[in-house]
Amino acid sequence: MPNLAITYPDIITASQRINGHAVVTPLIESALLNQRLGGRILFKAENLQRTGSFKFRGAFNKVCKLYDQGLFNAEFNGVVAYSSGNHAQGVAAAAKHFGIAATIIMPADAPQIKISNTKALGATVVLYDRNNEDRAAIGKQLADDHKLTLIPPYDDADIIAGQGTLGLEAAHQLEALNLRPDLAISPIGGGGLISGIATALKNHFPHIKIWGAEPQNYDDACRSLVADQRLANEPAPASICDAIVTPIVGELTFPIMQHYLAGAKAVRQESVLQAMMCCMQDLKLIVEPGGCVGLAAILASQLEVRDKITLVILSGGNADPAMLTRALRAS
Repeated sequence: MPNLAITYPDIITASQRINGHAVVTPLIESALLNQRLGGRILFKAENLQRTGSFKFRGAFNKVCKLYDQGLFNAEFNGVVAYSSGNHAQGVAAAAKHFGIAATIIMPADAPQIKISNTKALGATVVLYDRNNEDRAAIGKQLADDHKLTLIPPYDDADIIAGQGTLGLEAAHQLEALNLRPDLAISPIGGGGLISGIATALKNHFPHIKIWGAEPQNYDDACRSLVADQRLANEPAPASICDAIVTPIVGELTFPIMQHYLAGAKAVRQESVLQAMMCCMQDLKLIVEPGGCVGLAAILASQLEVRDKITLVILSGGNADPAMLTRALRAS
């Protein structure tokens, strides 16, 4: 086995740190949707997590570890992170819990609900132009100038292990139902979520096939897995799936993805809007565009689920009212 950034025991440790702080989100299914698709589909509703997405898991694991090490008393004044919104809120909430100052770098065109929620959690928000400025460079500069600890959104072992607690939790829920899933599909941005999930699920269900899903024109994971090397996204029109739009998959996450994943699917915007509507109509859930790309791939017949048990990760629910209206109008 290759030397990967995290192991299953790392996820167990992370689960102990977040226990009692993160929500144990439910597995949800729809009998009508199962009938329509010809298989059993179980949705991990992480849109119901604290701050509205899975990002709270990794952020809390990271900040908790740093806090326990005493770094904020000795070396650092607080934390800084860059994010389009979900990691931002996760870090802000975790920092608030420990009484630590948080500075969050967010794109000026991020959904207003994410910017407002991050500020409401007590963080200082610094806006930047995603087309002309480098968020990582801004983050490093702020960290150096103000003695802040930079918390990356995905390419960090503690973040990956924290996100892996979602997969661990889902595995235990499936086992409690006496189910052994054939497939799993999860959104991919930088790869932190799917790397953590895959590490946990493969430990419990060695024969499961795990797929990623990402938006069309931002299919760096799909192309990278085929090419067997990390490939960056080319400049493209803005995507409604802002939560999972990243320049390139992580250096730490990509080897994990190579080891565990069957591949990735790139989904069209129309399919994503259809998936959002399906979540509202069939599951009674509000899911943001980037959070339901896995379901979008299934609805577009890009993943065969007939006569199979499939786990679908719904990774977040921070959708602006305008985006929900758009999904309703597209149906």
